[in-house]
Amino acid sequence: MIDETADPFDLFEKWFKAAEETESVDPNAMTVATVDADGTPNARILLLKGRSRAGFVFYTNLGSVKGQELQQTSRAALLFHWKTQKRQVRMRGAITQVTDAVADAYFATRPRESQLGAWASKQSQPLDSRDTFEARLSEMAARFEGQEVPRPPHWSGFQLTPEQFEFWQDREFRLHDRVRYTHDDGGWNGQRLYP
Repeated sequence: MIDETADPFDLFEKWFKAAEETESVDPNAMTVATVDADGTPNARILLLKGRSRAGFVFYTNLGSVKGQELQQTSRAALLFHWKTQKRQVRMRGAITQVTDAVADAYFATRPRESQLGAWASKQSQPLDSRDTFEARLSEMAARFEGQEVPRPPHWSGFQLTPEQFEFWQDREFRLHDRVRYTHDDGGWNGQRLYP
């Protein structure tokens, strides 16, 4: 049973490490949910690239739909689902853009092809053909031939600082175990929820 007195960051770390042992592909995959200016939701799968008590970090093109929505609302929700563990964790909170130094450091660890792709892609914009994208990729390869690929100015990261966590554990007969943790000045408070 989920301990409602647990620290949600410690519990997340325990569950994440368990998922790393059993999920064969991308245990760091998560759904990132945003809303546009009209309140219409959008959701997509991204990879978590950093986690600490400060928050949860992921990267994207700032001109993409998600990049624009994150900048406009400064709010988001994340959802991790680990099928092998029969667990999920939801979190909601405030979004801040990471510093240039943090984004540069992460960008430098990416494979060169991914770095070139960040320059070549006009993420979320209409594309007339795959050939056009492949040509842009070739142009970027030629542009940066023989040198390190710098981080594009339109590419960075965001950090979600949780204000709420919800942990869910599958149980037989759909009698699941759920605990929501909310933060106030005194710390984190857990509340068990009906399944």
